[in-house]
Amino acid sequence: MTTILAFIIVLGVIVMVHELGHFFAARSVGVRVDRFSIGFPPRIMTMTSVPNGFEFKLFFYRKDQDGKISWGPINSWVVKKPGRTGSGTEYCFAIIPLGGYVKMAGMIDESMDGTIENKPYELMSKPVWAQIWVMSAGVIMNILLAFIIFTGVVWDQGIPTPKGDPVIHSLINDMPAKNMGLLPGDRILSVDDVQISTWTELSTTIHAMPNTPIILTYQRDGVEYKQSITTSFQIQPINGRLDTLGAIGIAPEFTYRPIGFLEATKIGASSTIGALGLVVLSVRLLISGEASISDLGGPILIAQIAGETARAGLVSLLTFMAIISCNLAFINFLPVPGLDGGHVFIILAESLLRRKFTLKTRMIIQQVGMAFLLLLMATVMINDIGRLFTN
Repeated sequence: MTTILAFIIVLGVIVMVHELGHFFAARSVGVRVDRFSIGFPPRIMTMTSVPNGFEFKLFFYRKDQDGKISWGPINSWVVKKPGRTGSGTEYCFAIIPLGGYVKMAGMIDESMDGTIENKPYELMSKPVWAQIWVMSAGVIMNILLAFIIFTGVVWDQGIPTPKGDPVIHSLINDMPAKNMGLLPGDRILSVDDVQISTWTELSTTIHAMPNTPIILTYQRDGVEYKQSITTSFQIQPINGRLDTLGAIGIAPEFTYRPIGFLEATKIGASSTIGALGLVVLSVRLLISGEASISDLGGPILIAQIAGETARAGLVSLLTFMAIISCNLAFINFLPVPGLDGGHVFIILAESLLRRKFTLKTRMIIQQVGMAFLLLLMATVMINDIGRLFTN
């Protein structure tokens, strides 16, 4: 249950913030928003902005005109607000709570709605800068969300500094240290008879020996123990490349130095840039062949990590949310049809060519992009399912 709730919260917040960016940007330049949905269909309740008020509808299963059971409105009422112009926007609450979406007038999106009448309130009728602003606003909001989270966390927690003594504070499940019976409070004395006096010496020594049998000497309650253990490994980016580091699954105790808001914003900005840099590095490694398509993860992997971070605490969950928000921002701005970056690319191409693509051409481009995205989604889902069976 924790995993499911954490997944809904993480993905729901990130996608909702993204769509709110599109919504407010569209309204700021006079683009009509036909629908703003919290969650994905089917709808449960809608509120439509109409002249002189709001129209509410409730949805559930009912018999239609042909006597068949189908999902549709079962009740409706109007709340009067005299003098309101009414934007016509339908605000929805839908069943699947994994974010939302914005339907704008005059835009060919995932629904493949080709209704473009070149009205003044349609997106395609706006200047190039306005179209780019609307299509970029979701990405900007995701980056802003990550920045706010990183800044808030470090401002609340302070700057973490590991204590110098090589004393275990916590252990990671299914890692060598916990499997061999090490406990919090144990002091590491030596690795392969090389004396250890600080945590830095301990981590440097173990990092240099991935997947290697070692002799670990440790002290517990004043008694020394010596035991053989085989290190595991972890992949980490170092100087723009991936490196394999040794690991046994232990962590030190941290102290936190309080900081001011200005310093927190600087760290928040650098953390956001760093998270975006990791995504860029991942793409570069995929292109160079150093990483494989099989390394990509999808919703199941996100759900698993969200559950683990939620169990670790609110700070861990928020930090994970910020990282995923940066991932979504970067991926969404790739020049792939169907993504925000694809829309921006088409807008810029039309501007450079000084002519609009035909509706048929736009539909074909969108269909090709959607086919690619569906293929990518299928790939990451296969990877996720494979990980479930191979652990």
